[in-house]
Amino acid sequence: MVETVKPRRRQARGERRIAQLLDAAAHVFAAEGYVGATMNGVAAHAGVSPGTLYQFFPNKESMANALAEKYLDTLTAAQQQAAEVDVGAVPLDVVIDSMVDPAIEVCLANPGFEPLFSWSERLRLAVTTRVDALIAYRIPELDTSRRRLIATVTVRIIAAMLPVILAAAGRARVEMTLELKRVLRAYLLDISD
Repeated sequence: MVETVKPRRRQARGERRIAQLLDAAAHVFAAEGYVGATMNGVAAHAGVSPGTLYQFFPNKESMANALAEKYLDTLTAAQQQAAEVDVGAVPLDVVIDSMVDPAIEVCLANPGFEPLFSWSERLRLAVTTRVDALIAYRIPELDTSRRRLIATVTVRIIAAMLPVILAAAGRARVEMTLELKRVLRAYLLDISD
């Protein structure tokens, strides 16, 4: 019985440490970007030695991938909550809201998201696949390669506007978000032609 308790404690402690290190990594990625971030910077922000950090993550890429996976789960959950409507039966504006609003909320709550979104192909691919599925549901007759291209461009437009929206505050953020939605609406309305 004692043997089963110790591994659980170690595992829980290890999970808390990983969460602490990923939180520090998120702050460093937010401040420095992926390229500028260093393992030593993350260790210093976490208040641990670099050796401790390397016990959990062999390099910056593995740490960024773990953080990107966490963000992907967070974004997926947020978008599923926002998209509890039948995307084929609601106006395009509602679908755009269900894509954009949760993305901005996740970015605001997770400052490391935006720099990792720019860096992580897996994260962008997952979001692109989600947009592709929404387009397929709304316009099933659309050619697969054309649909994928439209999804890719849509995600790139959002990614390009995220830093501007996140840097703004108050009314300026609201206005920039509305402009992003107008651009997406104009672009996506055109695909059925």
